Parts: sequence; C-alpha cells; structure tokens
Amino acid sequence: MDRERIQTVSVLVYDGFDELDAIAPYEVFANAGLDARVVSPHGEPVVEASHGLRVETNPDHADPDLVLAPGGGWNDRDSPGAWTEYEDGTIPRYLADAHENDATVAGVCTGGMLLAKAGLLHDRPATTHHTATTDLEDAGARLADARVVDCGDVLTAAGVTSGLDLAFQLIETIRGQDVADDVKSEMEYEPRGKTLVAR
Repeated sequence: MDRERIQTVSVLVYDGFDELDAIAPYEVFANAGLDARVVSPHGEPVVEASHGLRVETNPDHADPDLVLAPGGGWNDRDSPGAWTEYEDGTIPRYLADAHENDATVAGVCTGGMLLAKAGLLHDRPATTHHTATTDLEDAGARLADARVVDCGDVLTAAGVTSGLDLAFQLIETIRGQDVADDVKSEMEYEPRGKTLVAR
C-alpha cells in the first residue's frame, strides 16, 4: 500500500501488552490525524496491560491500512503477554491476514516476534527488544543494528520507547515532514537512534 493512502490504524492490544509499546504510537497517529483505534483481536472489551493499566477496546476497522502489534511479557512466560500470544497464534494470524489484505504491518519491541510468527520477517532485516534478539534470529529474521527497521510493508522497532520513533517514521511518509515535525513539537519529542530503511 502506498503510505500516502493510509488513513486507518488498528493498534492491537492483549492481556500483558506493554503500555508504552501501544499507547505512545497511538498518540502519535492520533495527533497526526489518522483514525487510530485500540483493538483486541480476541474480541475482549477490556484488556489489562503488563503494569496493570486497563484499556477499553474499540471495534476494529473492516480493513485497516496499518496494524501495529506491541510487545510485552516475552520473558515472563508464566504470565499473559507476547509469548502467550505467540503460542496462541490468534494475533499472528490477524497480522498475516492484514498483510495479505495490503495493510502495512508494524511490531514494537517483542511485538516483532508476533510478526515473525506470522511469517512476515523471514530473511528480512528486523529488530526487537535486546532480550529477544536471539529468538528473533531463530525465527528467521536478519537482526539489524537499528532502532527502527522500515522494509516498506513491514516495520519493526527495538525496545519500548522506540515505538515513538517507528510511529514518527511512518508519519513522515504518510503525512509528510511538516506534519511529523508539528507532532514532534506538540509532544516535545526528539527521535534518537538509527533507522534502517530497507525497501
């Protein structure tokens, strides 16, 4: 999909997701004027994040233009989180279907592992939280030394706060540099670290 055509964003949430992985990009998207929704692929009306924040979900877009999967709880395998979702397969199937329907798909932190399970990172450069890099490579991705990796139809971001950088990378190509700069100024945020564009 041409990024200029992106209007609707589904930010996926599930029990045990990391709050900042999802909410920070959501705020960037909303401030840039996109129709962003917090969505549960499991159909749950309320989910509880890894630090106890309870989030009400919205009805999903019929065919979202952009789908973002947060991470969280990858290394705490006795609690709900990304590992549980990786094993369950519902969110990886949702991501694979969205990608098949021409959506741009993004993973923040260990949300990248959900993209890997969906088959979207095989032999692609990608990044994730530093504690899951071996798992990412074992899943078939080529580990990149970057905070954000933009492969066009698939993007990944390293740990937690890098979701902001990923969101701004997208906004620059969806709405343009001026809009991205306005949102950065409004949010008082300066992206840092390296972005690898591999399109």
